[in-house]
Amino acid sequence: MSAVAEYLERIALHDLSDFVPLRIAGEVMGAVNPVWHARLLSCPSGLFMAEGEALACRLTGNSHENSRLLDAAARGWCEAGWLSGWRDEKFASYQANGLPLFQLDRAAFRPLGLTSHAAHINGLTRLSSGEVRMWVGRRSPDKSFEPNRMDNLVGGGVAAGETVHDACLREGWEEAGISAERLAPLTVASRILAERPVARGLHREWLHAFDLWLPEGVKPANQDGEVAEYSLLPLTEVEALLLQERFMADAALVAIDCLLRLGYWGEQEAGIAAVFDSLRQWPATATPPLPAGMPI
Repeated sequence: MSAVAEYLERIALHDLSDFVPLRIAGEVMGAVNPVWHARLLSCPSGLFMAEGEALACRLTGNSHENSRLLDAAARGWCEAGWLSGWRDEKFASYQANGLPLFQLDRAAFRPLGLTSHAAHINGLTRLSSGEVRMWVGRRSPDKSFEPNRMDNLVGGGVAAGETVHDACLREGWEEAGISAERLAPLTVASRILAERPVARGLHREWLHAFDLWLPEGVKPANQDGEVAEYSLLPLTEVEALLLQERFMADAALVAIDCLLRLGYWGEQEAGIAAVFDSLRQWPATATPPLPAGMPI
């Protein structure tokens, strides 16, 4: 197995046997670790109960009422010292039929193992010599989460009420100063499921990856202070940064996927692609990336 395939397995494939399914409105929509399983059963809201080997959440109202009840419960987790990092930024959770079931602060998605969505943009430039290079961002040293790590040209969560394309346009300007005119024609090149245990619970997110080809001489310019610098790197240097584990995990998945589509690894491609094939399958506890009716 190649070094890249081994690295990919290490960051993308994890033992989740300790997690129990979370059913909401009769559907498996999340997964909960033992710590949060105990916490939720003792939650004063009374929203959670054991249901065989699973955990169930008693939500029966409309999206607005469901959101209100879960928001109140999650704020109680903060008061109890169970949850930190409240963002005042909401993600939406969708049923299998594509209808929104509730909105909840993004900080509370991980304890419940809910599936979120994010837009990532690979920045690519073909030099006059014909060489393809990739734009790589270095996160600000002032970021509270993973400062100075390497990132894609753009990467950010799809907020409640947004489409994936909305997030692409918004994040493209905020993070890289890319105009809507350049971004508007983009279509999703790949979708990858990022799923791994984290301190807060379970990170489960569909990464909607776009490829943006910038003309030689056009440079990204960060607008929101979250990116310290951008570098236009040969693909060999991108690979080296990946193997040095300098990239954030989700950004690494998106970058590796892009290099695969560019045919960068040649004969080694099959082993790396085989790992990726498992990431594009829909686990029983993960919401499909494009619920019917979810606007893209």
